Amino acid sequence: MAGTNHRRPAVTGGPVVILVEPQLGENIGTAARAMLNCGLDDLRLVRPRDGWPSDKAVAAASGADTVLDKARLYPNVPAAIADLVHVFAATARDRGMVRREVTPRHAATEMRGWLGAGEPCGVLIGPERTGLVNDDVALADTVLTVPLNPAFSSLNLAQAVLIIGYEWFISGITAPPEILRRGGSRPATKAELLNFFDHLEEELESSGFLRNRESRPHMVRNLRSLFQRAQCTEQELRTLHGVVTAFAGRRERWHKTKRVAGLDC
Repeated sequence: MAGTNHRRPAVTGGPVVILVEPQLGENIGTAARAMLNCGLDDLRLVRPRDGWPSDKAVAAASGADTVLDKARLYPNVPAAIADLVHVFAATARDRGMVRREVTPRHAATEMRGWLGAGEPCGVLIGPERTGLVNDDVALADTVLTVPLNPAFSSLNLAQAVLIIGYEWFISGITAPPEILRRGGSRPATKAELLNFFDHLEEELESSGFLRNRESRPHMVRNLRSLFQRAQCTEQELRTLHGVVTAFAGRRERWHKTKRVAGLDC
C-alpha cells in the first residue's frame, strides 16, 4: 500500500533491531522497510548468509535506503549487543529455560522508559528457518513472544519486525485513535444543526409524519439524536436542507396537481 510522503518529517530512533544470520538479502530489505514504517533506523546484521551489502536487499526495501545505508555488520551476537543495556530475544518456542517473557506491547512500554532514561536497548531476531539458538537467547534479558495461533505462530523476518516496530511506534503516539476527516468542510455548529432541526421538523409536521401528538416528542428526539451522532459538516447540512426542501416542493406540486384535477378533498 503506497503511503510515502516526503514532505512530512521523518520519525526515527527507537530500539535497535538485530538480525542474526539472516539468509536472504530480500528478507533484510523487507525488514528494513518494516523498520522505517515504524520509525526505526538502527539495523544491525550478524553474519548475513549471502554477504553484505546486498542489491537484493535494496530492491526489496522499496525506498527504505536510509535504514540499509546505516546498517552495521557484526561477527557475532556479543559484538552486536555490546553497547546495549537491555536486550530482548524474539522467539516463539519454549526453550526450556527460566526466562522472563513479555509481549511486544509490554516490551514497547519498557523500551520507552529505558530509552527515555538514556539506556539503549534492542531486539534479537533469529534466522528465517531456525530462529535464535539457545546460546543467543541466553544473552538476552527477556524473551519477546508475539501471542498468535499456538498451532501456527511462526513469522518471517519482516512480519516479526513490523509487529514489534508497530507496538513501539503506537506506544509513543498521543493522537486520538480515531479521527473524522471532513473533506475540507468544517464541522457544523450547534446553531446550524438546530436550524436544520427546525427546518426538518417543520416539513415533517406539514407532511403529517408527526401528527401523533403522543409519540411526537419521542420521534423528534430520535431524529435529533441520529443527526447528532452523524457529526455533520456545514456542507452536509446544506445538502440536507436541500433534500428536505426538494421533498417538500414535490409534495406541494403533488397537492397542486390534485387540486387542478379536482381530486383534492
